[in-house]
Amino acid sequence: MTSEIIEFDAPKRAAMKIYDWPTGPYPARVRIALAEKNLQSRVQFVTVDLYKGEHKTAGFLAKNYSGTLPVLELDDGTFIAECTAITEYLDALDGAPTLTGRTPREKGLIHMMSKRAELELLDAISVYFHHATPGLGPDVEIYQNAEWGLRQRDKALRGMHYFDALLKSQPFVTGETFSMADITVIGGLIFAGLVELPVPAACEALRTWYARMQERPSVRNRLTMSAPTKASA
Repeated sequence: MTSEIIEFDAPKRAAMKIYDWPTGPYPARVRIALAEKNLQSRVQFVTVDLYKGEHKTAGFLAKNYSGTLPVLELDDGTFIAECTAITEYLDALDGAPTLTGRTPREKGLIHMMSKRAELELLDAISVYFHHATPGLGPDVEIYQNAEWGLRQRDKALRGMHYFDALLKSQPFVTGETFSMADITVIGGLIFAGLVELPVPAACEALRTWYARMQERPSVRNRLTMSAPTKASA
């Protein structure tokens, strides 16, 4: 009696696509997460030109109803938008989350602080950019409210003071470990740099923390991790 040995092909690693704008502060969040998880080799980047309004075309809106970047496309055609959702997915791929929390307590704190960083810093700067500066240009910025934009600029500055106070007593946004919350604050400060909104000199802890974060390979190399391809029309 002979036995037959059946060989199965090793499962292929799924190729994922990320639609983004390389210098964008929101795409930066996902690029940093990718590098922290060492997943760069599993992703193909596709550039969507914000200044040409490509994120508002019918073709792109079919991928993401909100018309925002970044968007993750899985090999089965599933599209995942929103930085937090994409980071959650990437962090869980290897079954060993490091960015979004391991315990219920960690998850709660990280998500709370990441959302706080969005509301008080990153999103506030985004409103300032789109409403109180030329933004993406007249062809994209259909409506602007300068007063609202300036109010949000001031909110972002208050947010900087908030995170400065937090970082005076701990090395990272949620305590002792680098997490998605840190990435969100980094995204906010990247945006602040793009719109020339400096971190106040009084925020010494925040400025020192940000300088330290910029030394992380995931942050330092975020722009050079890919050779993006042009999105098809």
